[in-house]
Amino acid sequence: MTGRTDPRITRTVAALRSAVVELASQRPVSRITVAELAERAGVTRATFYNRYGTPLDPLIEVLYADLEAGHRMEDRRRAEGHPGPELLRLATAEVADHVERFADVYRQALDDPADRGVYEALVRHFNDYALTFLARAAGGGPPRISHQVVAQFLAHGFAGAIRAWLGDPTITKDELVDAAVACAPAWWAPTAARPTES
Repeated sequence: MTGRTDPRITRTVAALRSAVVELASQRPVSRITVAELAERAGVTRATFYNRYGTPLDPLIEVLYADLEAGHRMEDRRRAEGHPGPELLRLATAEVADHVERFADVYRQALDDPADRGVYEALVRHFNDYALTFLARAAGGGPPRISHQVVAQFLAHGFAGAIRAWLGDPTITKDELVDAAVACAPAWWAPTAARPTES
């Protein structure tokens, strides 16, 4: 066994991801059926169900993969010795860039009260990121308080800021970044500059 992924699976996943982003940019993902997603991707419904449960699943994969690419860039900058305040601003701008790339998807999701899946996934992602950040910070982070509570506070706050930005066309991306950086805890930027522990 070589451990390599079958190219057909890779193509199928790529087709489903591309199709779900296209459809979710036009209407909330909660209104996308498996049948139409499979048809758009050129696969059968059985093929879809071999990997996913709902159209939200491949959409979240796409969004998470894009966010993770930004986090890898942040790790590289940290390893290069960028100062904490610069890292904080650049990381926040990376997330804003991500939201811009998928603005139609996020707007469709946020405009439909029945469709909270995308927003909830964004909160989960920020929560997981904050927990990882806090664990890495060790003694350089906040005092001995619940990391889970801190992570939820930060995750909902940042996701809420993104909702405000998407909901008000007069707010610029730079204003979002400025506001988010201003709201970051005092210990975040100094801790951000610490190298990742192995």
